[in-house]
Amino acid sequence: MAADVSLETLTREHRNLDELFGRFLAAAARGEAESARRAIEKFDSELRRHTALEEEQLLPMPSGHKLAPPEEERDDERLVRELRLEHVQIREVSAMIVRQLAEKADLTAARALAGNLARRWDAHTTREERNLFPLSR
Repeated sequence: MAADVSLETLTREHRNLDELFGRFLAAAARGEAESARRAIEKFDSELRRHTALEEEQLLPMPSGHKLAPPEEERDDERLVRELRLEHVQIREVSAMIVRQLAEKADLTAARALAGNLARRWDAHTTREERNLFPLSR
């Protein structure tokens, strides 16, 4: 799992995404639907760019079985497969929030999804930084 992009850069991007998500949360807490929409759209855009980079550089697509677990799988293969699956899930929840605000202007629904995204994002980045990045050095 050799990376062209530095692990320090990816970690910085995680913190940048944390900040962008925090902007969304702050705007949502203030009841500012338009500011919340702009913030989550920026987060979503950067999230998609960032996860695509990680998938290209650190998380090769499992061969032959997509994201379903094969009968036999090494620990590092399982980690990569699970992190790719988490990317899909995180992007989907982020997109759901964007849709709630952009298509329906429903700040209540967007806020209801925010905790789910926050938990998934925090657990995922912690797992990447603790488990994946050391394998990539």
